[in-house]
Order: sequence, then structure tokens, then C-alpha cells
Amino acid sequence: MQVAVVLYPGFTALDFIGPYESLRWLPDAEVRFVWHEPGPVAADSGVLLVGATHSFDETPAPDIILIPGGFATMTTARDKKVLDWVRRAHETSTWTTSVCSGSVVLAAAGLLDGKRATSHWAALPVLTTFGVQAVSDERIVAADDKIVTAAGVSAGIDLGLWLAGRIAGEARAKAIQLSIEYDPQPPFDSGHMSKSSAATRATATALMGKEMIKPAALTATAGVLWDAALARVRRGRRR
Repeated sequence: MQVAVVLYPGFTALDFIGPYESLRWLPDAEVRFVWHEPGPVAADSGVLLVGATHSFDETPAPDIILIPGGFATMTTARDKKVLDWVRRAHETSTWTTSVCSGSVVLAAAGLLDGKRATSHWAALPVLTTFGVQAVSDERIVAADDKIVTAAGVSAGIDLGLWLAGRIAGEARAKAIQLSIEYDPQPPFDSGHMSKSSAATRATATALMGKEMIKPAALTATAGVLWDAALARVRRGRRR
């Protein structure tokens, strides 16, 4: 079983590391980190480097597609080669998945039109512009029998175990959960918008805002919103 994790510059590390730690334990799993070409790719921290092991051209038909999120998602969601690869690979994949804002890439590729999907809470409004039924209160959302999206960042761990259960059975998934000792007991209960205080929400928004207001990020976001609006207009004219 071939697992293709899209590693683009500016990814958030936990978005893919979480599900990777579950999926790599599946029987006969072959994990590939894919990008335009093999080589080091920098996370959104600018410090962590992860090596892309294969190119898109070398990985035309993976069984599982996984797209993580990150502060550079909007730029990736306008990368024609990425979108073309996602569309083609999705035709033969068993599972097409995303974590966090990675679902914006699926939406930009046209795979979530009219479907239910989730994302990081900060990216849910972007999904809506693509005509997606954005879900804010579910950790994992199965849009259909093969497209699955997970909420922000740490939800990738849940996604990995969910997939492991569907692919290898509940017993194997439970064994994987124990092997990574995933037994969440967070010291604070503010991990969802519905549980956090106004002050916590404001602080979190400010923390992320430092990255989101950078010129490149603003330009990419505006471009993605424009692409989404244009696509909806064109779809309406064809009806």
C-alpha cells in the first residue's frame, strides 16, 4: 500500500507527522513524501527540514493521498502541478485525505464541491467560498466513501488511527494507538473554539495572524479566494 504525503514548503510538521506515525505501521505500507522534486522541504517554522523522497511524476497512483496544512497552504492551493496531480491521483486512490488547511487544496482541485469537509477553524471560511459545506464541530469528516478531512493540526493523529481501523481493522488500529501511546489528557481544555475563552481565541488568532498577514500569505489568500469565486461563477453559467 503506497501512501503519498504531499510536502510543500511551509507545511505544519504535526499535520503530517501525526498520521504518518499511524499509517507507517500498516501492513506493507510504503510511505512517500512527494513534491515537485526530491529534496529538503522547509516547514512553516523555517527551521525544520524534511526530505521529499519522490516527485509527483514518480508517484502517479498512490493508494492513500495525504495533504497537510500550513501557513503556505494558500500558495500551494494555486500550484497548477499540485492540483493536476491531486485530481489524477484521486481517480485511482483508495483514500484521498487532508489535515487542517490541507482541505483547501482538495477544494481548489474541485474534489469537495458541495461536499461536507472540515479544516482548521481559521480556514473554514475559505472552504465555504468553494461551495463546501464547512463543518466546525467534527474532528473527522468523511465526505464520501474515499475523501476524508480532519480538523486542525493534532487531528491528524485521529485521522491516521481512523484510516488504520478502516484499512487493517480495529484490532490493528488499537495496537498502533498503544504503540504510539496516544492517550490524550491535555493539561488545558481549550482545544476547540467552543471550549476556549474569548481571551484565548484572541491570543491564538494574534499568534497565527503574524504569519497570515505577511505579504506573500495575503497575496496567496486573495488569489485563492478569487479562484474560488471565479470557479463558482463559471459553474453557474454552465448550468
